[in-house]
Amino acid sequence: MASLSVKPGQRFTLPDWQNNAHRISADAEHQRSTSHQIRQEARALRNDTGNQARWDECDTRTRLKDRITSVDRWREVLAKCLTDIDLEIDALTKVKEAAEDALQAKNLCLDVAIECLTFRESRRDIDVVRDPVEEELLREVKVIEKTKKELQQRVDEAFKQLCLLKEARQQLNCDHRHKVEALELDRQCLSFNVTSGNISFKVNPTRIPDGTTALREWELNSQCNKDRADAEMKASVELRGAIMLTIAQTNNELDAQRIATEFALRKRIRDMEGALSELRWQEKNTLEEIAEMEEDIRQLEEDLRKRTLDLKVAHTRLETRTYRPHVELCRDQAQFGLTGEVQDLEAAIRALQQKRTESQNALDALYRQLHRIQTDIGYKTNSLQLDNKCMDTRRKLVIPVEKFDPEVDAVNRTRNLPRNSQLEL
Repeated sequence: MASLSVKPGQRFTLPDWQNNAHRISADAEHQRSTSHQIRQEARALRNDTGNQARWDECDTRTRLKDRITSVDRWREVLAKCLTDIDLEIDALTKVKEAAEDALQAKNLCLDVAIECLTFRESRRDIDVVRDPVEEELLREVKVIEKTKKELQQRVDEAFKQLCLLKEARQQLNCDHRHKVEALELDRQCLSFNVTSGNISFKVNPTRIPDGTTALREWELNSQCNKDRADAEMKASVELRGAIMLTIAQTNNELDAQRIATEFALRKRIRDMEGALSELRWQEKNTLEEIAEMEEDIRQLEEDLRKRTLDLKVAHTRLETRTYRPHVELCRDQAQFGLTGEVQDLEAAIRALQQKRTESQNALDALYRQLHRIQTDIGYKTNSLQLDNKCMDTRRKLVIPVEKFDPEVDAVNRTRNLPRNSQLEL
């Protein structure tokens, strides 16, 4: 007979089962209530954080726009100041170049005066006198040196002012460039949004970078740069006026001196022109005689060369005949003829050589006499030539400076003067 098997284990009562069902329902109700409350709080937080983020982003955009406006305003101010200082630098550079041209013109005047004095130092014997021409030239040198000193001082001042202007411009340019870069960065920041492809988290983005300045310091820096540029431009304008006045004053101090010097030079030249005609006539005749004598010596040397060749031929014939064999080596008429020819040629060569020596001595005497004549002419023409050179040199003073390019030694401030030997004939 089969029996019912009972599964071993705990058995709950019906009230336990009912209590468990009620507890599950109560827990579900509590969890739903808690979830509902959290959902409501999350919605409120989302609204609050979204509104705050939009407000903060709008405020940030407004601040960025205000900053861009402020920086751009200073950029325009600095750009205008840069334009003004560039114009002033160009104007001062031109005035400085005008002063340098005036100084160069004074160098030309000084070179001419010193060149004239140097020429006149080559005068000889009684011509070496302290005449009015030399006194006026020395006075002219002193006046030119004084004006050169004034102009050089103005040029130095202009150079220093240009350095200050360029330094101020460099600061302005640097400030302007930095503001352009800052504008570009701020505009880039203004263009960022949540859909931008180059946004990302950064390490410690709220840090204060090294070298950060305060807003007041930033404004003072730009204002100081502008104020300094304005002050340097004002000083440059005043200096330009002073330079132009100095140039105008120094351009009118040498005319009377030049007139007096040139008048004295012309009178001296007229006094020196009458003493050379006779000596030049003697020089001409002597040169003609020298030319004829040189031609005769050339003919003598040509004849001497021909006789020497003839003598070589005769010697060669005699030497060749010494190789005749045995009895053929006899003193025949040809031998006598060749011997006589050699003797005659040797005598002719000696006579030609003696005559050439006499002719050369005569030519040397003619050259010595010519040298004496030319030396005398040189003494007389030297002073006239020097004064004429002085007149020619002083003609450079009436040529525009921009069309005249003097050959001046940059070290010694002197021209390539002719040597004393070049002044003689």
